[in-house]
Amino acid sequence: MKALFVGGTGIISTAIVKRLVSELGWEVWLLNRGNRPEAMPEGVNQIIGDIKDEADIAKKLEGLSFDVVCEFIGFHVEDVERDYKLFKDKTRQYIYISSASAYHKPAASYVITEGTTLANPYWQYSRDKIACEEFLMKKYREEGFPVTIVRPSHTYDERNIPLGVHGKNGFWQVIKRMQEGKPVIIQGDGSSLWTATFNKDFAIGFTGLMGNRHAIGEAFHITSDETLTWNQIYATIADALGVTLNPYYVSSEFLAAVGDKYGFDFTGSLIGDKSVSVVFDNSKLKRAVPDMKTTVRFDQGVRIALDYIMAHPELQVEDPEFDTWCDKVIEALESAKNDI
Repeated sequence: MKALFVGGTGIISTAIVKRLVSELGWEVWLLNRGNRPEAMPEGVNQIIGDIKDEADIAKKLEGLSFDVVCEFIGFHVEDVERDYKLFKDKTRQYIYISSASAYHKPAASYVITEGTTLANPYWQYSRDKIACEEFLMKKYREEGFPVTIVRPSHTYDERNIPLGVHGKNGFWQVIKRMQEGKPVIIQGDGSSLWTATFNKDFAIGFTGLMGNRHAIGEAFHITSDETLTWNQIYATIADALGVTLNPYYVSSEFLAAVGDKYGFDFTGSLIGDKSVSVVFDNSKLKRAVPDMKTTVRFDQGVRIALDYIMAHPELQVEDPEFDTWCDKVIEALESAKNDI
């Protein structure tokens, strides 16, 4: 079997590519700019180019065809319109990576199935993903374009720690605040439900959909079966660090209001996603992929990630702007309490 990945070196796709090559014996091609050669396993073929340069990519694809094409960096309708033209006659299956954040907000039910309505008035990113899905499914209905939609939720790997509230530089400043005993902001009261999926588990579900005729014209979310509250998530991280968690609870609405002024998009990432309780029903995926199961619990995944991050200082990217912002938010709220 032969697959092409548009992208292929991100958090999710890296685990999939490694599984295809090392365990399943696929012939794998990556189409990207070649910026992360260290993420490519041995034996992978590469087409170096900018997918947005349609004419150049069309030339580079001449004479090639694939069993599966996987699109990981399509964020706008024009991206999938371009892909449709490039790949409609070159693949038996086109898998589009959408997002579970596209599911209805505010949530009509905390239990999410693939039949849950797609609607997110809080996050443009999610609305763009919905528009991409609608274009592709229209092509499937009208022309038989062999699309499969995959909706990841919060997927992480050994280079990342899942969090609700962080700055532009990612997770490390929150870890540093934990280590220093400083208050750590958690949205709401920390009791909403969330699911974090280790990328190796995601890869089991995804590869099971590749070349799977039952997946054509269908949508699937791929997540862990483990559901935790945000309090449990942060406490698990603190336990792995060997520190005592000092949580500071702030409403998502307040975080969105004060964060937007500093360029932190908490309206989308919190109100449109992480502050909403969700429990994913994975029964549809498991019918199509019987091998799908959670093999890495969150407490295990966090320790894997922290071990790796502590051994790689280049991943410990500080964020003094976010650190100062956290202190200002906490100081302002404590002052307001005293004034009442």
